[in-house]
Amino acid sequence: MTKPAAREPQRRNSRSNRARILTTARRELGRNPDITLEELARASGVVRRTLFGHFPGRAALLEALAEEASETLRAVLETARKPEEPAERALAHFVYSIWPVGDRYRLLLALAQRDLGVERVVGILAPARAEVTAILERGLRDGVFHAQLPPAVLSAGLEGMHFALLEQVNAGALADDGTRMAVTMLIAAGVPAERARSVVEEVVPDAARAAGAEADGEE
Repeated sequence: MTKPAAREPQRRNSRSNRARILTTARRELGRNPDITLEELARASGVVRRTLFGHFPGRAALLEALAEEASETLRAVLETARKPEEPAERALAHFVYSIWPVGDRYRLLLALAQRDLGVERVVGILAPARAEVTAILERGLRDGVFHAQLPPAVLSAGLEGMHFALLEQVNAGALADDGTRMAVTMLIAAGVPAERARSVVEEVVPDAARAAGAEADGEE
């Protein structure tokens, strides 16, 4: 019988293998959506049996990636949510903070929609959609956003633009750290261009400091 003390290194090794497989899958699926699990195993530096021990099929692997994306998104939302801020600042802060998450998972979400179904993708994005809709509703009441579209519809449109521009970054047609996206989203919501740039210039240093403080706290 394996002693508990001997099992702990095995557990750590198993967790390390699983994390390495997921990290490799995010990268390699972005390069080649049709990559096989055998090819992913080689790229991850593990044998086929190890990968299949964690993920018995493609659907299981993509579900794990989808759940990881969902957890990461929820964690970012906790820090990106600024209900005490004016709506235009809250939207700028949200877009800038969420940009790295969208950049990391944009291709995964396309794969999940193909392999796991639209409902799964909707579930992943639901918290972000709800947050943006709430910000837009508040900004509409305050008169800083336009009333051409209902907040929920505008939120869906902004989300589509977000992912479309992320694809342009992926294609090399656009370089951005989230700043230009935040300005663009404010303009699309009805904020004049000059005011949008001013708001983002104010918000970005605050968001960067908050991210740095969070990173320091995790060390």
